[in-house]
Amino acid sequence: MTTPRPTETAAHERLYRALRSQIMLGELPPGKALTLRGLAAEHHLSMTPAREAVRRLVAEGALTLSGSGRVATPALSDERIEELAALRALIEPELAARALPRAHFALIDRLASMNGRIADAVDRHDAVGYIRCNLDFHRMLYLRAQAPAMLAMLETIWLQLGPTMRALYGRVKRNEPPRHHRMILAALRAGDEPALRLAVRADVTHGLRHLTSA
Repeated sequence: MTTPRPTETAAHERLYRALRSQIMLGELPPGKALTLRGLAAEHHLSMTPAREAVRRLVAEGALTLSGSGRVATPALSDERIEELAALRALIEPELAARALPRAHFALIDRLASMNGRIADAVDRHDAVGYIRCNLDFHRMLYLRAQAPAMLAMLETIWLQLGPTMRALYGRVKRNEPPRHHRMILAALRAGDEPALRLAVRADVTHGLRHLTSA
């Protein structure tokens, strides 16, 4: 197998990161078909970096590859959504609990500020901005857990849910940021691990109810 040239490696990395972000933020709808030729043309690349970027995203579950070779964003059944949400409900409270001893007041203030940005996105009816700020809120906290393997696993779940979350946003009326975020912030300020676990789990399961009933 030939080794990609350095310029091809850099190109594939840029495309991989761009597509990964689009998928996680729901900028691509569920079940959207993608072609290597189309991606290469859109991003002004050759086929080799496009193929490598898609290969990595399929391995992460961010894209699906059918037996016929069709590449698409995930279109999730209710059963698959429930499975992914159950994984979130296991992983995210644990990450939050591990982060708690390192959740200093400056971090909590930054989280509160991020929650304000979520409220702004709601006011603007900005679905992508809402999803981005919501993920940043959680990621900012979980980075303090110093558990990179768990966080990497969680991000693959977020990737698979991204297109479905965007589709959901158009069906569910939102007029305020997630109310469980206020509970998370209160638990962090109080240093209350059981309350923090409960608030994070409630945040995840509340989203699940909307996803499977909308």
